[in-house]
Amino acid sequence: MIKNYKAQLKEIDTFIFDVDGVFTDNIVYLTADGDQMRTANVRDGYAVQLAVKKGLRIAIISGGKNEAVRKRFEMLGVKDIFLGSSDKIKVYESYLAQYNIKEEHVCYMGDDIPDHPVMKRVGLPTCPADAAHEIRSIATYISPSEGGKGCVRDILEQALKIKGLWMTDESVIW
Repeated sequence: MIKNYKAQLKEIDTFIFDVDGVFTDNIVYLTADGDQMRTANVRDGYAVQLAVKKGLRIAIISGGKNEAVRKRFEMLGVKDIFLGSSDKIKVYESYLAQYNIKEEHVCYMGDDIPDHPVMKRVGLPTCPADAAHEIRSIATYISPSEGGKGCVRDILEQALKIKGLWMTDESVIW
């Protein structure tokens, strides 16, 4: 019997996210010196820091190498940040082994082809509304929000609500 995604969220304790196309939209601003600039959704950030405070495990696996991304997630309390991950499945397997995490307790949100192998393995594969067709076709849950426009907040808020961890006294403290 296949559970619906809300029933699965009750069992999820680990959330792994791609960055570009999930926390950011698909626009990259290029500077004259070759740097790439992105924007991030503040409400996604709020949900991440709250999830960390409430004891959910959050990890980032990104092919990008921008150290500003690392600093952003460190500021939000994320400790497991894997940048420059050209083979995400290897990073994923190592991460699960390090913490003895069961795949059925993992939610992964990705948006494009490099996320496909990990999404095929996790308990709850999710994606933003504007993810690539190949990713939407294997996602158990597709957020109504696009990448960079609240899809991370969407899935984390649902999980926190289901677990009774949303809108507690601690929720109003950033």
